This record gives sequence, C-alpha cells and structure tokens, in this order.
Amino acid sequence: MVSMKDIAKKCGVSVATVSKALNGYSDIGKEKREEIKRCAEEMGYFPNSSARALKTNRTWNLGILITDNLHSGLTHSYFAAILDAIKVTAERRGYDITFTSMSPVGGRKMSYYEHCRYRGLDGVVIANIDFTSPDIIELVKSPLPIVTIDYVYDGRTAVVSNNQKGMRDLTEYVCSMGHRQIAYIHGDDNTVTKERLASFYRTAEAYGVTVPDKWVLSSRYRDVGMTERRTRELLSQDSLPTCIFFPDDFSAVGGMNAIRSAGLRIPEDISVCGYDGIPIAFAMYPRLTTLRQDTATVGKIAAEKLISLIENPKVALIEKISVDGELVKGDTVRRMQPS
Repeated sequence: MVSMKDIAKKCGVSVATVSKALNGYSDIGKEKREEIKRCAEEMGYFPNSSARALKTNRTWNLGILITDNLHSGLTHSYFAAILDAIKVTAERRGYDITFTSMSPVGGRKMSYYEHCRYRGLDGVVIANIDFTSPDIIELVKSPLPIVTIDYVYDGRTAVVSNNQKGMRDLTEYVCSMGHRQIAYIHGDDNTVTKERLASFYRTAEAYGVTVPDKWVLSSRYRDVGMTERRTRELLSQDSLPTCIFFPDDFSAVGGMNAIRSAGLRIPEDISVCGYDGIPIAFAMYPRLTTLRQDTATVGKIAAEKLISLIENPKVALIEKISVDGELVKGDTVRRMQPS
C-alpha cells in the first residue's frame, strides 16, 4: 500500500506537509496542496482506516440490528428497502455498515451491546426486533448513539412510518367504495399492529361500520401459510365479509390463495387489501390495493439522524420523525352497489 511517506518522497516534502495537504489544512499553499493531492491520486493512495479511527476517535462504522420471527433477514422486502436507503446514505457520508448480533466470539456469547463495543461501532440502527428484550434494553440504555425504526423509547430518536394515517387512508378508501362488512387479519402483537388496529376501528366507527370480533383474526407478518389458514377460518363462518384486510402484501398471497381455493373471485366476490407497497403487490393479478410505505425516506432519515448524533452530539435533537405513506388503489377492492 502507498503511504504518506511514499508521497512525501516523490513530492520532495515532509510527511507532515502531505498530511496537511490531504486533510485540507489552510497553512499550505493551494498550488502545493493540489500537487500533493494529484500525486496521491496517481499513486493510488487510500487513508488507513485504523489511523483514521485513532485520529477522529471514530471507526466510521454504523451497526444495523434487525431480525424477525421468520428469520427473513435481508430477504424481508420492506426492511430490505429501508436497509438499502440506510446503506446508500451512510456511504455518501463516508460510513460503512456492519450487521450486529449476539453471535459467539472466541467461544464466548456476547450481548448486543458487547458485540457493538467489540466491533467498535459508532452507533446503531435498531429495527424489527423484540424491543422489550433485556439485551435490547441494555443496548438502548448504553452510551452508544441509537436510532430506532417503528418503535419509540424515551430519550432515543425514532423514525416511524405513520401507521395511524396509513390505516386510516386505507380504511376510508374501502368504506368509500361502499363496504360495510369488513374483516381484518392482522400481524404480530406489537406497537405497529396496535396502532393499525386502533386506527382501523376508529375509522370504521366514523363510517358507521361495526366490525364483529370474529372477523378480526391474528396472524403474523410475512407468514403466507398462517395467513392462508386464518383466511380459511374466516371463510368457514356462516356470514362472510365483503372485504378482508391482510397484515402485509407478502402474506396477502396466502389469503388470496385461500379465497380462490374456496371458489371465490377477487374482487367480484370478496375484496382484499394489503399493506407496505412492496414490488410483489404490483406484480399480482389483479393488482393489489395497498398502502405503500416510504421506505426510502425512512432509511435515509434514520441514517442521517444517527450520523448527526455521532458527529454533533451536543446539538442533535432527540425526536420522533413520522413518515407518511401513499394509498395505492389497485384493482382488488370493488365498488359495492347500494342495497
């Protein structure tokens, strides 16, 4: 590897002068500074990351902590889009990304916080995990800069999708299409689900719609098989809804399979809605009605806020940032004829 000493020798200057030139110090002439920079580029010089860390007291490395019940990892369409936005934003600011876990190191199991310290992470983004687990609480209470996604802790910055508005927009659209018999197969029992359920009930009530308890069933996010089973349970009841809300676009595949297996048509016999707006929603036939979440903005803001906490801790605000989604009407909700 090319070193500053090599550049200094070629340019006939001291190593200190090379360092000043490459780091933008003003006490060196512009012409000489440009000459040294040009020489460094021609020689293929890259700053040593370890030396940079010693100088700045930072590793320029951000941690990502993400998991889910089905261990989808990077195949999770919704969070994969958020992670991509985090990665792009972080790299533009000169940071690398490391995925953290509790994997054993040297035969010793580490907590999340210990693993972050072991990796020397400057800060961590936490998403889609059991936010109440002791290991996560330990990490949240640590001195590390932290930003959470879709979960709010006191004293920590959070970036959340506006689930209340998203579900309100989706429910209002279904009700405006004349539906009054509506069912909801929802996802895991967590904060996101509670917000969506509350907004669903509140909006339905505003339209004079009463949702029977037997039409509200629990499934899991991104679980095609479980959602298909829950849909079959719903379809086995004496009375049927005219529209079914599913936990998300991915699990909606299972629900739609169950509807078609029962000999029913979508949307002629039963209308359906998803949530998230992932690419699969627009590849379906008919095109799925859904609420598209703004994953690019969520990921970008999460990375920017974390970097701000790292670089400007004295002025960075602890805040909750809510990001609105967009209703995509699709073709799976039919307009009901007045009875």
